[in-house]
Amino acid sequence: MAIHYRTQAFILKKTDLREADQVFTVFTNDFGKLKILGKAIRKIKSKLRAGAELFYLSEIEFIQGKNNKTLTDAIAIEKFKNIRQDLEKLEILSQIAENADYLIKGEEKDEQIWELLSEVFKKINSYSLIYYYFIWNLLSILGYQIDLYYCTNCQKKLISEKLYFNSEQGIICSECYGSLEDKTEISPDIIKILRLFIKKDWNVLLRLKIQDFHKKELENISENYLLHYKKAV
Repeated sequence: MAIHYRTQAFILKKTDLREADQVFTVFTNDFGKLKILGKAIRKIKSKLRAGAELFYLSEIEFIQGKNNKTLTDAIAIEKFKNIRQDLEKLEILSQIAENADYLIKGEEKDEQIWELLSEVFKKINSYSLIYYYFIWNLLSILGYQIDLYYCTNCQKKLISEKLYFNSEQGIICSECYGSLEDKTEISPDIIKILRLFIKKDWNVLLRLKIQDFHKKELENISENYLLHYKKAV
C-alpha cells in the first residue's frame, strides 16, 4: 500500500511531459527540494490544476513510486496575485527559482531555505533588491559565505578605503590586492548592504535608498559571485 506524504510547498518550476503530464520542481517545508510528477494534470478536468500553478504556495500530497514521486492532491494556500500581475516581478521570481533549482542539491529538509523563500515571496513587492538578497543568503546557507568584515588575505579589519572583490577569495584590502589577477573594486557602501542582507535587517533594508551606480555595482559583484559557485556545484 502506497504511503501518502503531505506538506506545504513553493512551486518553483513546471515542465511539460508527454501529452498531458507535468513535472514540478518544488521546495517543501518537510522534505526540501523535490521533483514531483503530475499525471494528466494538463487535462481540463484535472482536479490538481487549481492548486498546482507556478509560484503558488500550496499544500500538496504525493506518493513515492519506484521511479518517481506522483502528485495526488494540491490545494493553493497563497496564489500571490499581486506578483502574478507584474511581469517584472515574475521575471525576478523565475531567476530566483532557476538559481534555487541549480544550487540546491538533494532531498533534505532545510528550515533556513524554507524561511528564505517565504521572505522572498512576501517581500518581493516591497523590496527592489530582493533577487540579490536571495542570492547572497542562499549561498551563505549553502556554506559559501565570504567574510564581509576582514580581508581574506591578511585578516585585517576592512575599513572605508579602496577594497577589491575576487569571486574565489572574497574581499581584499588595498594592501593585498596587487597579487590578484582577477579583481573588481568594491565600494564600502556595497559591503554595508551585503552585511545587511546577511543580518536580514529589514528595518534598515526597507528604508535604504540605493543609487543607480551602486545598484549596477551590486549586480556585477553578485553575478560574478554566483557564477563562481555555480561552477563549484
